[in-house]
Amino acid sequence: MGKVILKNVKKIYDKNVVAVHDFNLEIEDNEFIVLVGPSGCGKSTTLRMVAGLEEISEGEVYIGDKLVNDMPPKNRDIAMVFQNYALYPHMTVYENMAFSLKLKKVKKQEIDAKVKEAARILGITDYLQRKPKALSGGQKQRVAIGRAIVRNPQVFLMDEPLSNLDAKLRNEMRAEIIKLRKRIQTTFIYVTHDQTEAMTLGDRIVIMKDGFIQQIGTPYEVFNHPSNLFVAGFIGSPQMNFFDGELCKEGSQYYAMCQGVRFDLPAEQSGALLEKGQEPCEVTIGVRPEHILLGEAGPGVIQAEMDIYEMMGVDAHVHTRVGERDVLLKIAVADLPEELVNGSFQKKPAIGLKFKTEFMHMFSKDTEENLL
Repeated sequence: MGKVILKNVKKIYDKNVVAVHDFNLEIEDNEFIVLVGPSGCGKSTTLRMVAGLEEISEGEVYIGDKLVNDMPPKNRDIAMVFQNYALYPHMTVYENMAFSLKLKKVKKQEIDAKVKEAARILGITDYLQRKPKALSGGQKQRVAIGRAIVRNPQVFLMDEPLSNLDAKLRNEMRAEIIKLRKRIQTTFIYVTHDQTEAMTLGDRIVIMKDGFIQQIGTPYEVFNHPSNLFVAGFIGSPQMNFFDGELCKEGSQYYAMCQGVRFDLPAEQSGALLEKGQEPCEVTIGVRPEHILLGEAGPGVIQAEMDIYEMMGVDAHVHTRVGERDVLLKIAVADLPEELVNGSFQKKPAIGLKFKTEFMHMFSKDTEENLL
């Protein structure tokens, strides 16, 4: 059983610096969990406490059915893949992958079978007699993962394993990790600062900030139902647009005022606000770039000015200005207005922005929590 449970886990460094606050998480056997957040949010510290590389200041960590707070890393039945590969330069790929098994005095025939099987899975069979200096970054990372695979651990811990690779290799290795996860039924805990990695790899994502958990959910949940302003701005590429606004109420109908324009909320959202007794208040309105439509200026739309657009392949990122604010739209190239393509918007820059109200988010100005 590769189940991992963290109960009220806390990490306090010297001078009472708290790196992780009251961390609670239950990871199911064979689940792929991603810890994501900006630098310094406590995600790597949390991973290292599970691994036994950092002492736990408060709380409990269980791997399988065992409390491991005071258990040394070698006895936790985990394998860790680091950002910097951590390969022995004087050993061949085969020797690097076999090393931990040799220390455990595993039979030579069994070692050979496990190393060759891991090499086959990762596509590095041809490199087994090479030394690390003769490998590319992606090949080195495959060796590091292979070294973990041969141990057949209960839990794989990965600490930003792709951050040293260029964009193309990162995409390739991300796909390899997805394939690997399907081949070996093991629990994964994966740390990254890259929200694209988090969204593509994780069964569930744990979003952290300043040592606190901000939200735990599936990629769908954290993208479509962010719990607060930080999660909304952190998850999604391009980033969500934010506007100052007001949440208003007329009878049982709620509506939002933004840039002097009224947006009636759909019945489902209005009903949810009514049920919780939400009072009218100042809000931050969040709308993702793909949920804003480009059109003619007129009533019921926000007045904007064209700025620039970037061709991104099948999509274009269209930058507009609303006052001093840059508002970004993501539009399929096939749907771009002709006047944008031929440049006539430069002669007539005034345009209108329409929000898809069913995808609008409303965040309290006081608490930054999502009111919906």
